[in-house]
Amino acid sequence: MSTELLPPVAPDVLADAVEQLSARLRKKLDAAIAGCADQASAAPDGSIEVRFGEDATVTLRPGPSGAVTQTEQAACTCLLAPRCLHRAAALGAAPLAEGQGDDPGAGTTDGSCEDPAPGGGEASDAGTHSEVGAGTGTGVGMAVGEAVSGAVSDTRALPAGDPPTPLTPTQIRAATALWNAAAEALSAGVTAGGAVVQAELLRAAHTARLAALPRAEAAALRVVRGLRAARERSEGQRLGDLADAFRVLLAGAAVLSSGSVDAGAAGSVRRAYEQGGSLRVYGLCREPVLSATGYGGVTTHLVGSDGAGYTVSDVRPGGLARVKGAGSASVALGGAVLDHAGLARGGLRIVGATVSADGRLGAGRGVGATPLRGVDWSEEPAAALFARPVREAMAAALADGFEAETPPTALLGCDVEVIGAAGDAVVVRVAAQGPLLRLRPAHPHPELPHAANLRRIAGHPGLVLRVLGRPDLDRAATLRPLAVGPVPGATATLRLPDEWKGHADLGYDRLQGEHFPREAAGGAAAGPVPVGPDPLADAPLWRVRRLLETGVAGGRRAVAEADRGTDTASLVTRLTRAGLGGAAHLAQALTAEAGRRPRDAFGRLTDASADSYARAWLASAVHLKAAERTLVAASWS
Repeated sequence: MSTELLPPVAPDVLADAVEQLSARLRKKLDAAIAGCADQASAAPDGSIEVRFGEDATVTLRPGPSGAVTQTEQAACTCLLAPRCLHRAAALGAAPLAEGQGDDPGAGTTDGSCEDPAPGGGEASDAGTHSEVGAGTGTGVGMAVGEAVSGAVSDTRALPAGDPPTPLTPTQIRAATALWNAAAEALSAGVTAGGAVVQAELLRAAHTARLAALPRAEAAALRVVRGLRAARERSEGQRLGDLADAFRVLLAGAAVLSSGSVDAGAAGSVRRAYEQGGSLRVYGLCREPVLSATGYGGVTTHLVGSDGAGYTVSDVRPGGLARVKGAGSASVALGGAVLDHAGLARGGLRIVGATVSADGRLGAGRGVGATPLRGVDWSEEPAAALFARPVREAMAAALADGFEAETPPTALLGCDVEVIGAAGDAVVVRVAAQGPLLRLRPAHPHPELPHAANLRRIAGHPGLVLRVLGRPDLDRAATLRPLAVGPVPGATATLRLPDEWKGHADLGYDRLQGEHFPREAAGGAAAGPVPVGPDPLADAPLWRVRRLLETGVAGGRRAVAEADRGTDTASLVTRLTRAGLGGAAHLAQALTAEAGRRPRDAFGRLTDASADSYARAWLASAVHLKAAERTLVAASWS
């Protein structure tokens, strides 16, 4: 189903349209949505018309923002309008507009001292420290409490020293409603999670927005988008991503609805900036930014004279063309005359700097900036990034970005020797007999040069190079490189042009044959390339993930069916033998709860709520994430 012609629709407008339908029409909604996008056409006045036979036409009139944000902007000619199936179907077929908690302008320096909150409002799992071999004596209720305690706690939410502000009763009620809607959506799964289930989530998300819970709203919108993509079998949609989205949504809603956290955990629509005084910052590299929600641009990573990390970003609505253009666009910071390409290899002296808690530089009225000479990666303060042991740096990265949805803010640097290619990865060994690592593209888009550059590097076994990137927290010993450079004093290393100032930005620069030394031009490595042990692949935790994803795909009924066969007994046995007693206990509790459907003497359900099932699923999901992260950390040893 192509939705390119249909304008984005605000979540609350769609939820309201579905809510007005009768029970009989709701049953027909999914079938109506499936075919109406192909009937859309553009009218001369800029509106979009969707025809339903000869009797009804729905007209969508987007506002100045290009989205349908008011109920009156969607009208139908049939007699039942606005409580008609045609109008709800046309709105349901359109893409969702960005919500309050989404991050449409992430990193945009717009001349103000604040900008949208980072990361789209994800709930974090920081503070979850379940041990891989945890015992089995903990009940599901206690496991959930321990697993999600601190799941949305974020030390960056409030400035240091500010007194905590408790959640209001309205916020607690909104979070409770969101939990209930998310639990019902999880119980239904993709197979039964049609437009009606999605509308309930959208309604709860809108309520969260009105209650100033932007992170919760954003998490709900990600789940709805994931359900849509899974039902439409969109290219690139992964069931594991939807399972992670459910985990984040449920964990955040559980903590917020308990009222046990302060208001800072709810997130902020605008990112607060603090005065940073005078700063000297030096460019490290540029990173292309291309989001799945239609935003593109660039982030330039910087290091301060004190070794702290900073970023300057320019991310706005636009696709690949904007990503490519933003890499050489001017930096809107204090009247500086540098573009992002120049800043990545230069520096700035900033007066009156404004800095967010995650290191993002703002462009307020009082900010002034003067260009400085850049520093090579072999000079301080950049050199300190490559002097830190990788195990220590990885531990810091895990603490900085435990949640899967938000990458760690700090970059990891190391010197490596290329061994060869292994699939789509480049196998390297960290200098001084360090661990084997896999280098994978930081962005998979084929028109960005990340993958092509790594393929060239893989063809030169024996090459030594300096790598700066972001560790992949979901894969064993995997680094997503953003830039590479030569190793000082080495002969078999990169030979980069002088204008590149000692490093190549893998998302913008393209490595060529003349950039490689002849000594390391031996072609592909002979024989199989050793990749080292993969603790994630070797552990039976993948069986737990499969069980959780089964529940996301088929709902509660699919998990209950798994419990009726021998799958659960086999799963528990394998986990217990591997020392993963906690995971075994939680998986067994999940399957038992999925099949628990108590009925009275007349066969009627006495407890139709999905609350207990959602808590059991969440306990297993959060424990799995913590166990996987523990194994990932061990792989960097």
